[in-house]
Amino acid sequence: MNLSEKFWEKKYETQKIGWDLGVVSPPLKFYFDQLTNKELKILIPGGGNSYEAEYLFNNGFKNVSVVDICHNPLENLKDRVPSFPENQLIHGNFFDLEATFDLIIEQTFFCAINPDLRLKYASKMRDLLSDEGKLVGLFFDAKLNEDHPPFGGNKEEYINYFEAHFIMDIFTECYNSYHNRQEMELFVKFVKK
Repeated sequence: MNLSEKFWEKKYETQKIGWDLGVVSPPLKFYFDQLTNKELKILIPGGGNSYEAEYLFNNGFKNVSVVDICHNPLENLKDRVPSFPENQLIHGNFFDLEATFDLIIEQTFFCAINPDLRLKYASKMRDLLSDEGKLVGLFFDAKLNEDHPPFGGNKEEYINYFEAHFIMDIFTECYNSYHNRQEMELFVKFVKK
């Protein structure tokens, strides 16, 4: 299964971006609104059009970076937020990234990568986080597709990927999901061990 840059660029070009809510995800907005440290170094991997990055940036979080394998969504974010720093819009493969962050936001990236990479994802997340850094976001709790994204899964499966690397501070059914994702998401806050 080749989920290459070309694969994803074609999705944007043909507007086959069903994962794109067009707004900041409600559970993430609720979480962001509780954050008080505007100096946090934040990463949004596979950020797509990244309404989350836009929301954070417009609310005073200036150390927000987005990494995406495609140019198209990074350009879309730049068009919507012209003052967003270019060097924080990273065109590249998440797994090649070398930096550290205080907080990494998961929003439809995990379900977009080949499931064979999930253990590698968990390990890479740990590597990218500073001491006591947090991975916060949403995972699908549903059986979805097996041959193309989005790929689903469940809590029991996910525990196997993350328990070696993280303290699972919050790992629960999401009560405030976007309307078309009700009863299909888990909200997580994992703290680096």
